[in-house]
Amino acid sequence: MLACILIALACGAVWGAVSMLVTGVTLTLVTGQVAVPAVGAAAIAGALQALWLVWSVKGSSARSLSSLTGFFIAFIVLMVLTMAMPFSLPLSVMPVWQAVALVLSLGAMMYANAACLRGIALGAMRRYDQEVVLIRVLKGIGFVFFTIIVALPFYVMVMTSLKSQQALLANPLDLSIDIGQGVAGLFRSYVELFTQYDFGTYLLVSTVVSVATVILTLLFSVPGAYAVSRLRFPGRAMLSRSVLLIYMVPAIVLVIPLYTVFSQLGLRNSLTGLLIVYPATTIPVALYMLQGYFRGLPAELEEAGLMDGLSRIGVILKITLPLSLPALASVSLYVFMIAWNEFLFAFMFLDDPDIFTLSRGIVALNSSEVPRQHLMAGAVIATVPVLVIFLWFERFLVQGLTAGSVKG
Repeated sequence: MLACILIALACGAVWGAVSMLVTGVTLTLVTGQVAVPAVGAAAIAGALQALWLVWSVKGSSARSLSSLTGFFIAFIVLMVLTMAMPFSLPLSVMPVWQAVALVLSLGAMMYANAACLRGIALGAMRRYDQEVVLIRVLKGIGFVFFTIIVALPFYVMVMTSLKSQQALLANPLDLSIDIGQGVAGLFRSYVELFTQYDFGTYLLVSTVVSVATVILTLLFSVPGAYAVSRLRFPGRAMLSRSVLLIYMVPAIVLVIPLYTVFSQLGLRNSLTGLLIVYPATTIPVALYMLQGYFRGLPAELEEAGLMDGLSRIGVILKITLPLSLPALASVSLYVFMIAWNEFLFAFMFLDDPDIFTLSRGIVALNSSEVPRQHLMAGAVIATVPVLVIFLWFERFLVQGLTAGSVKG
């Protein structure tokens, strides 16, 4: 029983401190008021809440009542220990935001304790149950940690892009939203990007280059992957295993000789040079992904097509490719993201602002003459399209990446 009590107290203390710390930082970012969360008091409240959870009775209805009771226990303890100032701010300052933050903090604390202590009752604990609780706590902390790492920079980037130059100079750490500016004031940086800095051209160039890279990559990688997976010729096994060797050479090593060669051939400062380099770097990985998928397709279907009079090209177009749409979608998405986000070659090869890609154009904004909110707005514009595309085609990406992992 002692082990159960200690584990519940430790679990509750961890989640009490984490939930209060995250909520306090979020409150500071959203309101601009410096909130100092009472982490110690929240740890005590979370520990008592968790102890109540393992002590209370089981059952679906009783569990709901127990959770509600645990919520109020944590609320009372937290308010008493902090003298009704859990975020070190008087209740007269941002009362609605403080109330919302407190409810979210206690709710997150309650949810985390209930999830980690699920199936645990006050009494003797097996070593297996102790390890399960430990794994749940570590998994939850890892989830919170990586979520913050991903979400916080994006939040700072978006909020900075919505600020005015005067607000940034007055308080650079204030990342709250000033609704009083109106819609036109909030999105002024985005409008000025397209009207004053010709950002629409960068967006169009990146779209053209990325789509062209996808098309060229598929044109070369589909026949290559099919040949490696279906046809028999000398050196097939060695070619299949060595297609990714190009990734052993860092891009920074290749860019100098390519810069020299392209300068002599007149391909530098042109999109043609990029459309040579980008497919050269994406074709190997596309070929590697597709050959695994092609090997997983039943060869009998293609043999039946050949017997019905189809040529090899007809088999590929009418049988293999329709069955490979998930893999083609995932490869296209992967190649598109590589071309869209590529910076090194674009930075080295392009000097004319009229043909800057999006990443190259954003770097051009990084100067003392361009306000910081415009730079952040450009970063948002570069991030959001590929993020939306990735979330939309995520199922194809996962399916295509795992295709061929068992067969072949």
